[in-house]
Amino acid sequence: MITNPSPALDALLRDAAGRIDAIDARWLLAHAAGRSQSWLYAHARDPAPGGVPERFEALVARRAAGEPVAYLTGVRGFWGFDLAVTPATLIPRPETELLVELALARLPAADARVVDLGTGSGAIALAIARERPDAAVLATDASVDALAVARANAQALELTQVRFAHGDWYAPLAGARFDVIASNPPYIEDADPHLAQGDLRFEPASALSSGADGLDAIRGIAAGALAHLAPRGWLLVEHGLAQGAAVRALFERAGLVEVATERDLEARDRVTLGRAPEARKAD
Repeated sequence: MITNPSPALDALLRDAAGRIDAIDARWLLAHAAGRSQSWLYAHARDPAPGGVPERFEALVARRAAGEPVAYLTGVRGFWGFDLAVTPATLIPRPETELLVELALARLPAADARVVDLGTGSGAIALAIARERPDAAVLATDASVDALAVARANAQALELTQVRFAHGDWYAPLAGARFDVIASNPPYIEDADPHLAQGDLRFEPASALSSGADGLDAIRGIAAGALAHLAPRGWLLVEHGLAQGAAVRALFERAGLVEVATERDLEARDRVTLGRAPEARKAD
């Protein structure tokens, strides 16, 4: 019996050209084959292993319909490690690494206490824990499903010092105070047309938009910060590129000092930070 030979791997990539981005296609083919990118380069002219063409075509069709590559593969790289992601979590972006850098630079040398509000996949909390294994890191989220993903990521990375708590923003903290409060909250305007475009269509709405001006979550985080910051502790929040001035005003209104906005690599406002004042001496 004569059977049709399996197409070469590079032929599969050529067939996907024009339907999806070439880089996306390589990631999806590697995932379908259960192999690395370097293996694909080395074996580009080899026949595709059994089942790979069918799996790859199904992934290409889903990507062509707009589904994010991170959800199709279940993985997204962040801070030099891989995170499992699902449609229950926001897909970590490279821009959020700036928030991690700024938070690490503001941790005390010892006995640091950190909370990541709205942790999602755990990206911020786990990056800080990897760099500062001595720090006590708490990650919270209002989504039980997101917390399950973050816990699994912590276990995979063997970051046993990270704790998790379920609840909305400060609700699970029970009066605890921290040296750093970090958050990448939802900050897109509810009516922003981008929410109906591209990858954003597939990400959880609760992790993306927050009120008519996009600042409802940040308002609450800023207003509650002093009740949960140690003296001279820092609040750091990621936000949209046009929101720097508004977020600074919210921080100052909440009583934070040394308020400033840091820009990302493309010179766009990205993270606003502020510090709790010194504790007052008793009269």
